[in-house]
Amino acid sequence: MRIFRFSGSAEIKKIMREIGVDAYGAKIMLPKAQNLLIRLSAVNNTTANILKQEMLSLGADAAIARGALTGKTKKTDILLMGQLAQFSALANKLKIQPFGLRQLAVELDENIRNFNRNDFKLSLSRGALSFNQKIKVMGIINLTPDSFSNDGLYRAFSHNYPDLALRKAQSMVADGADIIDLGGQSSRPGAKNISIKEELRRTVPVVKRLAKVIKVPISIDTTKPEVARAALETGAQIVNDIAGLRDKRMVRLVARYKAAVVIMHMPGRPVNMQKIIAYKSLIDDITIYLKKAIDFAQSGGIKPDKIIIDPGIGFGKTPAHNFAIINQLQDFKVLGKPILIGPSRKSFIAQALGGSSSPKQGRTSGTIAACVLAALHGANIVRVHDVKEVNQALKIVEAVENVMA
Repeated sequence: MRIFRFSGSAEIKKIMREIGVDAYGAKIMLPKAQNLLIRLSAVNNTTANILKQEMLSLGADAAIARGALTGKTKKTDILLMGQLAQFSALANKLKIQPFGLRQLAVELDENIRNFNRNDFKLSLSRGALSFNQKIKVMGIINLTPDSFSNDGLYRAFSHNYPDLALRKAQSMVADGADIIDLGGQSSRPGAKNISIKEELRRTVPVVKRLAKVIKVPISIDTTKPEVARAALETGAQIVNDIAGLRDKRMVRLVARYKAAVVIMHMPGRPVNMQKIIAYKSLIDDITIYLKKAIDFAQSGGIKPDKIIIDPGIGFGKTPAHNFAIINQLQDFKVLGKPILIGPSRKSFIAQALGGSSSPKQGRTSGTIAACVLAALHGANIVRVHDVKEVNQALKIVEAVENVMA
């Protein structure tokens, strides 16, 4: 006898093949073997009680607040518990119900479809980036004199830093980088904004130099539309906006250049983000923020297949928040976008390792562990300094997952 705890449909399919289950029968039974927990927030009592009865009628269940049953509260959160097949049946039943349940049925179908999706294809201005079993690696090149990881290439009196950046980029690509991310503005906690002129001076010559040589997409890490425009005009294809695409000018710019964009969650700005940490529900709050940003981007003309999301590890988060995000990363899959995560060399890793180790020398092993866990929990892209080491670790993850394919 064996007892299984499956992490995905591939494992279930493999067991059914080993047993010799008919292919059509396996397709019918697969949803019955996939269990889901779905939480709904602030649902009125009438709707909550209808949902509970409908779930019970399907052989599933729903947990609601005691006050929702006794009438002491007006609203309740709900935890729906059932199989994928039962949720499909629930959505069909809700489509003929009043009290806003028709819309809930649409959202339920969409979110479950997104949650199970792994076939992303990021459309770029030149070509596309496909996501399948391989986790993409984004290599970081800091063009700053004050990078938190002490790896900034830019120096005020260095005339050959574009060549240094090119050599570093070529090394990263050889080590397995799928994207190169260039940034001229430090985003470390407490960092102050530099001028547009200075950020352009740091980044544009490097983008221009790299675009002529390297074959992988170039990403520009900036919150300034002026810098993004110059980078896109000289060869960048992705805008990595840590400000979460709040600026309408940035939205219009990305749409006009048909670029891809990374939308990150960050409360406030780098200069004050660690002073305003307050969440009612960490994952829910980040999800709501990113959903609004996605809607804002798409309403401004950015195509759905050009958006990547980033929950913002280390940006307005405590160490506990950062580890919770890694552990619950798959929760963001309901948004239906590729997920990027950037734990590389950050201070929460040093704290977990028991010391304030040097970012450049002492945090590689912790970064590797964080990236492996992120990959297992739903990450599509990891943004790192140590490309070779992380890429090697991810190959082991892929080898394990391919056994179940």
